[in-house]
Amino acid sequence: MESLLFYAFAGMAIVSALLLVNIRNTARALFLLFIVLFAMAGLYLFALADFIAITQILVYVGGVLILLIFAFMLSNKELLDDLQSTSKRFISLPNWQALVLALIFMSVMVYSYISWSEHIPQWIQQSEAKGKIILSTDNNIEVLGFKFMTQYVLPFEIISVFLMMALIGAAHLSRKEDNK
Repeated sequence: MESLLFYAFAGMAIVSALLLVNIRNTARALFLLFIVLFAMAGLYLFALADFIAITQILVYVGGVLILLIFAFMLSNKELLDDLQSTSKRFISLPNWQALVLALIFMSVMVYSYISWSEHIPQWIQQSEAKGKIILSTDNNIEVLGFKFMTQYVLPFEIISVFLMMALIGAAHLSRKEDNK
């Protein structure tokens, strides 16, 4: 079941990211960005990075994406129409540039896989020797809740104040005033 969920999250993230960079409709791009960010949070859970997964959902999915949706809703309609009508192609880069970027990315991935499979990095070996490896059976949620409510309260509150200031600014900019 874990393998099925992992490959579902990975496939969802990859397909949504590929569609995201190639789509011209802004509303659909924001929805695809939501799917990518949410799938990445799921992948962080599989990497035993509970804190990063919850931060991904709270900050990026819950905050930044909502700001992007407000910016889209409050933006100029003529600007959006001009942006969407500039190109009718599915891939906005020329085909040869997209192929070169894909080959470079694939070669970096293959090189990384080969180098990691030949020898395990020293920091992983040291963690194994000290017995400081996080297992999938470890309960990190209690520690995570404690960290959220003690050590990381101030950074999250500061981020929430900045997000609220941005929302107030967006509402002020969208206000229609009578010019007489």
